[in-house]
Formats: sequence, structure tokens, C-alpha cells
Amino acid sequence: MANYDLDKMDLDELKKLQKVVNKAVEDFHERKRREALAAAEKAAAELGFSLGELTSGQKASKKTKTGLPPKYRNPQNPDQSWSGRGRRPQWVVEATENGIDIEEFRIDRAA
Repeated sequence: MANYDLDKMDLDELKKLQKVVNKAVEDFHERKRREALAAAEKAAAELGFSLGELTSGQKASKKTKTGLPPKYRNPQNPDQSWSGRGRRPQWVVEATENGIDIEEFRIDRAA
């Protein structure tokens, strides 16, 4: 390790030394981060997991949950549909309040 007499260094030399030290600190942290990541991946693999499986909280093979297929469609706006589960969309609420039977909006699956 080099010994520096900081009192004898001018401002330019101190700034250069500061840059060298900052770079060394960044490199040190990056090296330790890579070592920790490699150790975590190894530990996960030893237990039969990938690190991604452990950090995401889900198995990698688990399919993402898909929504239910729609049972009802708004005839005034075909982009709006409803599966029949959960909270009723506003267009369904308004239609039923106006005396329209919800079955009129049912999507014909046989077609």
C-alpha cells in the first residue's frame, strides 16, 4: 500500500488521488456484488431453484393468471365486456337499472 503525504500534495494531485480512490471503491463494491450474486445463485441451485424463481416469489414454470373469458358484451361498445364475476361494470349496472335483462348481453358461444 502506497503512503501518501497529503500535506505535500497540491490540489490537482489531491483531486487525481480522489478519483483513483473513488474508482477503487466503486470497483470494490461491484466485485463484492458479483461475488454475492454468484454465491446466491450457487446456493439456490443447490436447493433446486434458480435465483429468479426465489426473487420473483413464483415458480418459473407457473403460468401467469389469465382473466376469465367474457360472458357479456356491451352492444353499444363492443370493447367493453364482463366475465360475469366480480363487480359489475357501470354499463351493466345502468342497463339493469333501466330494466334491461342482463341475458340480452350474453355472448353466444355456440356461434
